[in-house]
Amino acid sequence: KHRWPQSPSPVAFPSVRIVINEMDFIKTRDDDETANLIWNDSAVQHEKIAELRNYQRINHFPGMGEICRKDCLARNMSKMIKCQPQEYSFIPKTWIFPAEYTQFQNYVKELRRKRKQKTFIVKPANGAMGHGISLIRNCEKLPAQEHFIVQEYLDKPFLMEGYKFDLRIYILVTSCDPLRIFLYNDGLVRMGTEKYHAPSEANLSQLYMHLTNYSVNKHNENFERDETVDKGSKRSISWFTEFLRTNDYDVTKFWGDVSELVVKTLIVAEPHVLHAYRMCRPGQPPGSDSVCFEVLGFDIILDRKLKPWLLEINRAPSFGTDQKIDYDVKKGVLLNALKLLNIRASDKKRNLAQQKAEAQRRLYGHGSMKKLSAASSDWEKQRHTLERRREELKERLAQVRKQISREEHEKLHLGNYRRIYPPDDKLLLEKYESLLSAAFQTFLAGRAASLQKEMNNPLKRMKEEDILDLLEQCELDDEKLMGKSSRQRGPKPLTAMPECSQTPRRQRPDYLADFTSGSSAENSCSSSDEEEEDRRKSLKTSPAPSASPTLSGPIRRSISCPRSIASLSSPSEVRALSTRPSPTVPIATPLVRPSSATSRSHSLSRSGSAHRVPHSNSLGTIHSNIWPEPKKEQEAELVRQTLAALTAMRIRLPGKTEEEAEAVLDEILDNWKYHKPKVASYWLVKLDSTKQRKVLDIVRTNVRSALQRIWREPEVESLHLYRLFNRVFNRLLWSHGQGLWNCFSNTGSSWETIFSKSSEVVSPQELQCCRRLVQLCRDCLLVVYKFPIKKKPTWTSSSSRYGHL
Repeated sequence: KHRWPQSPSPVAFPSVRIVINEMDFIKTRDDDETANLIWNDSAVQHEKIAELRNYQRINHFPGMGEICRKDCLARNMSKMIKCQPQEYSFIPKTWIFPAEYTQFQNYVKELRRKRKQKTFIVKPANGAMGHGISLIRNCEKLPAQEHFIVQEYLDKPFLMEGYKFDLRIYILVTSCDPLRIFLYNDGLVRMGTEKYHAPSEANLSQLYMHLTNYSVNKHNENFERDETVDKGSKRSISWFTEFLRTNDYDVTKFWGDVSELVVKTLIVAEPHVLHAYRMCRPGQPPGSDSVCFEVLGFDIILDRKLKPWLLEINRAPSFGTDQKIDYDVKKGVLLNALKLLNIRASDKKRNLAQQKAEAQRRLYGHGSMKKLSAASSDWEKQRHTLERRREELKERLAQVRKQISREEHEKLHLGNYRRIYPPDDKLLLEKYESLLSAAFQTFLAGRAASLQKEMNNPLKRMKEEDILDLLEQCELDDEKLMGKSSRQRGPKPLTAMPECSQTPRRQRPDYLADFTSGSSAENSCSSSDEEEEDRRKSLKTSPAPSASPTLSGPIRRSISCPRSIASLSSPSEVRALSTRPSPTVPIATPLVRPSSATSRSHSLSRSGSAHRVPHSNSLGTIHSNIWPEPKKEQEAELVRQTLAALTAMRIRLPGKTEEEAEAVLDEILDNWKYHKPKVASYWLVKLDSTKQRKVLDIVRTNVRSALQRIWREPEVESLHLYRLFNRVFNRLLWSHGQGLWNCFSNTGSSWETIFSKSSEVVSPQELQCCRRLVQLCRDCLLVVYKFPIKKKPTWTSSSSRYGHL
């Protein structure tokens, strides 16, 4: 049994009590401060939220008034419209009086000069239920000192049976840290009670025609209280959706537009809400269960083109049930919301146990890091930095796993809700995250620096397997720092560059050099004749075609040049990829790839031995049993085409030809001793983590487009190859960009260890694609270093088969 107290302002709606009883909650005394759920019919004070225990839930967020008061909504929307005008075009033009009285009169004068006349609607700044609303056309009569808002009146609404109407959409926000938004699939259609006519001086006072508020129209004698679904002055949104579908309207687009309107509006509120929430809950770690939730009522009106426009947002929507349709819709809103929140009777006991364990850790100093002193050695500072990094990764890993558990519960208990943020569509999520970043910059500029820094933290975008990779790298670095021998896990480590056995000499990058079928070895750091002959013999006698020579032993980094790579195939295996000579591509069968879900445990250590595929000659047999031959060959061909596309990519500097671009890169590499410290300072010191990510995003965007075209898959996130690329990008950004810088030197760990020390086996061609990806990232960095602040570099393909990238 759960317990919930009566709120300071008594719960006025019987529907709330009915749902509470149905969920097996027990009402407690008003002064009980240990209840699981607290319900208020009005906004709560910040002090109340600050006093809550971690297992308690209250039905309001602090700071939500920034979009629920009409004047605050207008002010905040105005700021977002200035920086994102295309995305925030769903609210009518609004002026806040008296502050914007002059701007409004200037707008009216401009209309008069153009001989246009518009109707405006005047609303109290913090009014509700339709009180104090009026329509005007003669704007000179407006008082200059009154506190209200003025909006352009939408005079061409979408009509139903000749009546104007609006939609009450119910939205559930379960958390602001991180933001999670759910839309209820049903709601209310609230109709006017007089036939609609365009506003004129004669009908401006007929509020039953122009206003759709239920609290206004219920007093009209024409108000119909019909219980049938397709009649009456109040109907359900599920009926309206079917009405649109029957009349051949695009229902999917309609709901997509409504969902975007809701998410973008709450993105405006998020900086205010998150900042206020953190102020109320200062000791609560990010990503922990929210003590707040909120059911919001969005009032939306449609124009004749079915575009939704935001009217207002109610943070305490009425749960009154005057009609059966009210009861059916509002009971579902509340019941499904409480099921999604997952409030359990055991939460209190679990929270007390966590508090006790935390107190013991503080008492005995467990988990606390040793502080550095001024006399600390470099070795101690390195250890301290590594330990901090490890703790940060462990904390983020716990958050990710908790989020996974939360999402599993949500999927099972959505009921009639659907999640609209974060969306499943990755492109839409990227757009929302961009808007969220703009909102933080707009509303918290110069304030709450920790929140803005957290927003740009690369760890926020990483998945569980990426964080585990970084934790494993921390373990390796720690062993290296402590002087221990590194533990070998799986295949030997692979690195990006071979070590020359002869005197080092500068090499042009392999993708800028001209290749022929017999000269691949001459364009890379050469080995001795005996080694080359042995290697070719081993290739000829290899019994399994999938046993690639690139996986047979370690490849070390070259001292001579940061951008040279090994020849990965013998001359007999070279295939031309385009009319222009290009690097060779060995033909290899992809190896078996176990799913990450089965190869990782939920602890920090990963044995993986039970799921690791042995590197043996029996791989060919394993392939034929697990992966049908046609699919295997088809994917291998697509990987080969991807490698060809990546190979054909050329960086093109702003205002320069491809040859001039190659000359610039060659100049940097010819004078590498001079440029090396400058590049290091630029990449590791001058650029912060956000700018470093933007540099690599130049490559990521072009590679993504190439994958979409070749694989004919718009959602490339589902591709195994793209997931490998993401792991490489994350590894290059590791330790504030150290991962990419290691590719320019002969020190540090290679990015390829993320594959060699994982149970996931990567085919030779996939590994070559990743190598080429790293080459492009290195080139992009050198170009950005050479031409900072100017236009970002573009990419071209030397083969017309792949077009412009």
